[in-house]
Amino acid sequence: MPFQTLVAISREPIAQKFVFELKEAALLFSAVLHTENEQIFNAAYHWARWSCNQELNTNEREQLRSIANRFNTDLCFLSPELISNPIRVLAMDMDSTLINIECIDEIADFTGKKAAVAQITEATMRGEIKDFKESLRRRVALLEGVPADALEAVYRERLRPNPGTTELLSGAHARGIYTLLVSGGFTFFTEKLRQQFGLKQTQANTLEIINGKLTGQVLGDIVDGAAKAAYLDQACSTLGCSKINSITMGDGANDLLMMNGSGISIAYKAKPVVKEKADAAFDHVGLDAALLLIV
Repeated sequence: MPFQTLVAISREPIAQKFVFELKEAALLFSAVLHTENEQIFNAAYHWARWSCNQELNTNEREQLRSIANRFNTDLCFLSPELISNPIRVLAMDMDSTLINIECIDEIADFTGKKAAVAQITEATMRGEIKDFKESLRRRVALLEGVPADALEAVYRERLRPNPGTTELLSGAHARGIYTLLVSGGFTFFTEKLRQQFGLKQTQANTLEIINGKLTGQVLGDIVDGAAKAAYLDQACSTLGCSKINSITMGDGANDLLMMNGSGISIAYKAKPVVKEKADAAFDHVGLDAALLLIV
């Protein structure tokens, strides 16, 4: 049995020059790649698989990904345990993962404070601000006085699902996979996405609204990285499976606890701290490419 399976996915045909460079670079780590299948095209993506005779460390994986990036190709590193542990749960972050924006930044734009809020958001996602709860409270406080109507305007005018969202979720549901959206964002948006895509469960934070305006406060417990991981564990427990039976997707440091230990962790256009720990890093393909990892 191989120690690891490598999967390359691209919107363009996978170049033989890339395959040659990939195998040559792997040999420098004493890693031998054996072709599992020739290149396949599924109407959206070209993909190919190789088995590896050893498990590659973070530095080795990043070197191979840098080669793939030059060929506009995303490279994934999968555990052979997936063969005996079918995927039952798909757990996703919302902001900048399932959708194209950070909702809190766009809400802040209505008060002229987008730059200030976005600066805190970026530092938090990079992992420079360790306490997500404190980070969120600081950002939400800057929203005090924003009309509640701004939430609807953000949803209608600025929020768009990221490429492949519709195909990913319809494909997951067709396979009987439980879909869980866990967000450090806000219930106003997760609820609309639940209705739009038929998500099985959503968890997020609730903004306090009084007299039609945001108060700058969050109601109840804040959904942070630990809470995201706990909601995934609960979903797996309810379904009678373990975390290895899940796919997780995120882009920021507060997704790492949820992603760690899952069957397949996917970093979508993510911060470097997330990419280096994830099994798959999607920078060129859409979210629906995840379905190719569980064929």
